Amino acid sequence: MPKIVTPRLRYNATAVRPHWQDLPQDVRRLIAHRLGGEVQAGPSAGSGFTNGFAAVLRGTSGPQFIKAVRSTDNPVVADCYRREALINQALPAQMPAPRLRWMEEQDGWVVLGFEAVDGGRLPATPWKPDELTATLDAYTITAEALSTPPAGLQHADIRPVGEDGDFADWRNLARGATPTNVLPSWMPLDLLDVLAGLESGWREAVAGNAVLHHDLRQDNVLIDADGTAWICDWNWPCLGASWFDLVLLLATAYADGHDATCLFGQHPTSRGVAAEQLDAALAALSGFFLTYGGRPPADWSPHIRQHQTWCGEVTLRWLADRRGWTF
Repeated sequence: MPKIVTPRLRYNATAVRPHWQDLPQDVRRLIAHRLGGEVQAGPSAGSGFTNGFAAVLRGTSGPQFIKAVRSTDNPVVADCYRREALINQALPAQMPAPRLRWMEEQDGWVVLGFEAVDGGRLPATPWKPDELTATLDAYTITAEALSTPPAGLQHADIRPVGEDGDFADWRNLARGATPTNVLPSWMPLDLLDVLAGLESGWREAVAGNAVLHHDLRQDNVLIDADGTAWICDWNWPCLGASWFDLVLLLATAYADGHDATCLFGQHPTSRGVAAEQLDAALAALSGFFLTYGGRPPADWSPHIRQHQTWCGEVTLRWLADRRGWTF
């Protein structure tokens, strides 16, 4: 097992969410109408890093996974829910992704109803080999379906990865634009220049026209009762090389002792990808996550900084292992 200093989160307990009874009566009435009558409420979802309502609810028409947020309190989350609804409806039918059943806005609330995944649960931590294989298989289907933007997504304003900002965190640290005290104490500062050099090639390395999930975390995957993996939460799609989605996912597997480089090389999306391309992607992600993890605590998500620091560390240590660095 690799040495990981940052404590790993329990990803089923990262969110602080309202419960069913916390929702306004009119919102509960709307949801009950959509579910066909009286609602049996399950526990609020513990995963994720937003404070919107999220839970599996059951009515006479069966279970659905419901998301709800008050737009005046959480405008960013509300816009994410609207974006997710738009994207979800345009995903190709063969993709293993829970489908949107309906969306309504009422009294400033944005409410979404998704099909519930039968027996759906987060993958185990540490990764079990069969669940990791199921997730990689699900992404194979996903990547093939999204290798070029489907017709339904071509009008959704999906932009190239990084268009809203460069991954320039190591370069900013190396030239002094960002103070190094944002980094964890275990970080070897003598690697800044080489990391900045690797990072500088990230944009060319991951360029492509495929639609990416762009947030393929372990807690955005559900394993159903048959062991099949489903990829959820399509909030942040962008355009790039299909294999870029695998980098963070496989970094979590690296942290659990799996041979991430071997698994990456075996995946269909990695055909023709040079070692330098993967290293550039790992450099870009590690710099981004470690600098964001060093920011002040976020009142909207008490665990987000630890999550970001952990992601930064596992991507950096995978890169270090590939490069023969020790620290």
